[in-house]
Amino acid sequence: MNEQRKDILDMLAEGKLTAVEAEQLIAALERGQPPAASVETRPKAKAKYLRVQVDAVENGEPGRVNVRVPLQLLRAGVKLAALIPPQALGKATIELNKSGVPFDLTQLKPEQLEALIEHLDEVTVEVDQADAKVRVFCE
Repeated sequence: MNEQRKDILDMLAEGKLTAVEAEQLIAALERGQPPAASVETRPKAKAKYLRVQVDAVENGEPGRVNVRVPLQLLRAGVKLAALIPPQALGKATIELNKSGVPFDLTQLKPEQLEALIEHLDEVTVEVDQADAKVRVFCE
């Protein structure tokens, strides 16, 4: 695989290009021509917020939730969690598990959070039902 093709695939994996843009660039490489001017290869801006939107109808009444959490807050929370004694984190993990949240706080590391946030940038979850619409995404 040549270096240019590898660069295009890396940009696709990092979310800097869509699959269509990557396909156009690779096709241009195979033809030996420069990429089309319509294909923009500069990276998109990093996500700054995790957004949760819920529109629902309950008992005939419309309801709306619109939460925007700065990803920087998540980073700060993980750094603060490093200051909590492991015994306390263990007890918190047990309580989370009892509540149905299978998450181990003792295993959360700042370097893992950065990888998680990078992957969150590429995730959009949408649920449409007759009485509710839920959307979770990064912006």
